[in-house]
Amino acid sequence: MASHIVGYPRMGPKRELKFALESFWDGKSSAEDLEKVAADLRASIWKQMSEAGIKYIPSNTFSYYDQVLDTTAMLGAVPDRYSWTGGEIGHSTYFSMARGNATVPAMEMTKWFDTNYHFIVPELSPATKFSYASHKAVSEYKEAKALGVDTVPVLVGPVSYLLLSKAAKGVEKSFSLLSLLDSILPIYKEVVTELKAAGASWIQFDEPTLVKDLAAHELAAFSSAYAALESALSGLNVLIETYFADVPAESYKTLTSLSGVTAYGFDLVRGTKTLELIKSAGIPSGKYLFAGVVDGRNIWADDLAASLSTLQSLEAVVGKDKLVVSTSCSLMHTAVDLVNETKLDSEIKSWLAFAAQKVVEVNALGKALAGLKDGAYFAANAAAQASRRSSPRVNNEEVQKAAAALKGSDHRRATPVSARLDAQQKKLNLPILPTTTIGSFPQTMDLRRVRREYKAKKISEEEYVSAIKEEISKVVKIQEELDIDVLVHGEPERNDMVEYFGEQLSGFAFTANGWVQSYGSRCVKPPIIYGDVSRPNPMTVFWSKMAQDMTPRPMKGMLTGPVTILNWSFVRNDQPRFETCYQIALAIKKEVEDLEAGGIQVIQIDEAALREGLPLRKSEHAFYLDWAVHSFRITNCGVQDTTQIHTHMCYSNFNDIIHSIINMDADVITIENSRSDEKLLSVFREGVTYGAGIGPGVYDIHSPRIPSTEEIADRVNKMLAVLDTNILWVNPDCGLKTRKYTEVKPALTNMVAAAKLIRTQLASTK
Repeated sequence: MASHIVGYPRMGPKRELKFALESFWDGKSSAEDLEKVAADLRASIWKQMSEAGIKYIPSNTFSYYDQVLDTTAMLGAVPDRYSWTGGEIGHSTYFSMARGNATVPAMEMTKWFDTNYHFIVPELSPATKFSYASHKAVSEYKEAKALGVDTVPVLVGPVSYLLLSKAAKGVEKSFSLLSLLDSILPIYKEVVTELKAAGASWIQFDEPTLVKDLAAHELAAFSSAYAALESALSGLNVLIETYFADVPAESYKTLTSLSGVTAYGFDLVRGTKTLELIKSAGIPSGKYLFAGVVDGRNIWADDLAASLSTLQSLEAVVGKDKLVVSTSCSLMHTAVDLVNETKLDSEIKSWLAFAAQKVVEVNALGKALAGLKDGAYFAANAAAQASRRSSPRVNNEEVQKAAAALKGSDHRRATPVSARLDAQQKKLNLPILPTTTIGSFPQTMDLRRVRREYKAKKISEEEYVSAIKEEISKVVKIQEELDIDVLVHGEPERNDMVEYFGEQLSGFAFTANGWVQSYGSRCVKPPIIYGDVSRPNPMTVFWSKMAQDMTPRPMKGMLTGPVTILNWSFVRNDQPRFETCYQIALAIKKEVEDLEAGGIQVIQIDEAALREGLPLRKSEHAFYLDWAVHSFRITNCGVQDTTQIHTHMCYSNFNDIIHSIINMDADVITIENSRSDEKLLSVFREGVTYGAGIGPGVYDIHSPRIPSTEEIADRVNKMLAVLDTNILWVNPDCGLKTRKYTEVKPALTNMVAAAKLIRTQLASTK
């Protein structure tokens, strides 16, 4: 029985690619050095899958930034501002699109469906000139073949590429991105032709937009695209891969009718309805079913007995020789290898499977279907499943009762936001257009060393506290010198905004090397929520009070919200996600109340990932938004009117959930705006009334570029055209931890200068 992996993590087991990229960007290593690291990682990945017995091994899933940007490079769809003159796209143009440079901003970045992975959004227009400008897919296929591994080259499908794109600034609203289909298909044909000439026998097109709610003309585009590609694809086996959700019935009908397609890949973990659809509607005769039964988005060991049962039921639909065992999606959304976790609790470790282990699970299921079941392997898996179900560390009756008692109240603060803002202003006495930052300040090498040495017990707690206090003092002084109105302590004690809280909450476990790529070189190490969640002790009060004692200005207490902790963790799969979220909300509520009691007047509860968790199907939106927004309100429903509650959101499309954002009932929301061409402001231009404080980001912190005072002032004036002066805040898009002080200080200097300039202009017009 054949087996298949949709995609694999790129960063390496010890984040080798991250460090190589950052060294290259800093000018400390050459392009050749970078490519050597990348080539070694690719070779290791292909060898691992080949030795594990995987038949359909992917290539062209390795990327220096993301697979959509790779496709933009392949198509030569470079916006004019990058001054690309044609030919093969090199590192300079590629990374300028991703990160910006000294003279031009980066392209927009947004979340990849409902994951914490990001992609660079293509900017297209009727004037976009396409050309075959990156031969990466072909060169990587040849590279693997030279190593003795015949791979399945993977391309982002042409229709999904266009549906994930956006119209360039200034393009008429009537412009349809799908009108460009005939312009990009010739390049896809060139790529396919070269892959065939190189010896490829299979090709995988990722068309994940098929799981979304698509209009009839969008579904028709799939039929048109693959009909046009049919002759070029002749002689190749063609797999169309979908993932992350159920495929709707109409989309399923379209997919299984596509010309020239040999196989269909489905996520059967998050797509349980698709499983029933396959059984009822069937698969066209002679076609392959790539059954994604091993979860590519979580770290729990697969229930092999249950998956085998599912696969056996599908054999009756497609036949034994046409069923391929697969992952539900790319394994890039999970950690790399459990072997590297030498300090993880042995019981919890037995419940887990990272990417390397999932490759083994896929192969074991394939062999079992072929009658070669590894009895010992399956028995060990069954024992681990039973251990997890019965472990007393998973369940806490007191926590479950507290969460169950939440039903029956919406946990909304009693006083309307307008009255709360008046009470807060009397206490805080802020100027119009108050300035603030989002939370973190640059994480220097010295700071990381201090945290590392403290964890390794190389320095005492007293030495650690002294070092962190010194860093907080430095950050406070910088903000005071810059004349920022509401300060932050810079979060020097935190490596990661979710990991930090998880380490202090019960029900969480942590890895040493469980890194997952978020975007570019940015990696996160998601906590593992294995049991019921509670807060044994205060988590941030000590540091927040210390920082507030250093300044007469308001100091924000900085917390991560329950929905973001949930969405940025590997979550237990033995109870509904909302139940876990309510437990986290109650824990954060205790922290909020302790901060308030400690004299902190402004408390920020970040919900950066609230939009990220929105289901891909509209029919499921209302239920998710109800419990997600409710969870946020639980955290702060008990504070006084004079305590100002902030929240922050970043890098998603917020326009379709603006009413839910309003329903969160925060006093102030800071929200990403600058990198997305200020499309957030269009909501307010279209008549949505927002009465709470709001700070749309005035500059992009994910780019090293430093915006001028005039540029920031122009952004603020655009905001004032649609937002009232009394509610507008001035702040960056996101936290500053990934930037250097040489970038942060001048950018914040210009931000404060822009706010003061506009205050003066507003005063003179009164």
